Amino acid sequence: MNARVLGIDPGLDRTGWAVVKNDGPAGMVLEACGLIHTPAAFELPQRLDIIYGEIKKVAALFAPQAAAMEEMFFLKRAMTMSHTIQTRGVILLALHQCGLGVSVYQPKKVKLTVAGSGAADKKQMQRMVQLTLRLKEQLRPDDAADAAAIAVCHLKTAPAAAQIAAQQKFLDKLKQARAQQSRR
Repeated sequence: MNARVLGIDPGLDRTGWAVVKNDGPAGMVLEACGLIHTPAAFELPQRLDIIYGEIKKVAALFAPQAAAMEEMFFLKRAMTMSHTIQTRGVILLALHQCGLGVSVYQPKKVKLTVAGSGAADKKQMQRMVQLTLRLKEQLRPDDAADAAAIAVCHLKTAPAAAQIAAQQKFLDKLKQARAQQSRR
């Protein structure tokens, strides 16, 4: 299965992104990664506009077949949460306009899929991303490494999820057909 996924770690100040390709027998390959940093001195609409534009550029340049983003998890301030929600909104809009579906993963799911433990710490995650993508060094900055982990999680789980969805669709059709037969 050759698939290219754009992983995104959203944040108003720092949005990490990574393009990871599953190259079949060769395994997963990091094609590119980066950080969208918005200046704190800019007004919120300007910052969101920068993120929106940069995500569209990345999607156009690398033409991924799918995108994946981490679900929100907050124990911090309400303002941080509000800004991240708005950031996620413009990212979702940009990806939708590029024709990309977006899969969303809980942080524990990403950790479990990539590192084998839902309680993996940042160092463990970075090391597993490095090993999975056969990189000489750990990815920097952390936001790009997190985005790569999200893309890896998607590449590892999406095929099984699609198969389960297809089987469920088949079972639903079978159930409908049986119900129609019993009404006759």
